[in-house]
Amino acid sequence: MAETAPAPAAAPAKAQKKKKATAKKPGPSVSDLIVKAVGASNERRGVSLAALKKALAGGGYDVEKNNSRVKIALKSLVKKGALVQTKGTGASGSFKLSKKPAPIICCSFSILHRLDRRVRWLESVRNVIS
Repeated sequence: MAETAPAPAAAPAKAQKKKKATAKKPGPSVSDLIVKAVGASNERRGVSLAALKKALAGGGYDVEKNNSRVKIALKSLVKKGALVQTKGTGASGSFKLSKKPAPIICCSFSILHRLDRRVRWLESVRNVIS
């Protein structure tokens, strides 16, 4: 008469919370607002970060809440070539519009590489068939 221990109760599975997809707010992006603000400026040496934030706040953009987005957008615009940084480094300093238009990149390297491989494969198949 061996007594068996009762099986431990199975832990109830945790219900996974569904994340709601947040809809993108209508209106221009931060980058567009920055380019418009810098373009509207008449400063010869560009617009400082503080003046840029004032211009965005004057246009109704909440700069205090989205401060990091402004900095990231500035860095990406400088990297793309749409803006030129005349003073400072990173997101600080002064910025003005570039005289050269920003290059438009339509395809990434990986897409072009895959297309090139596919074209070569199709040519080899065509050569085998004929």
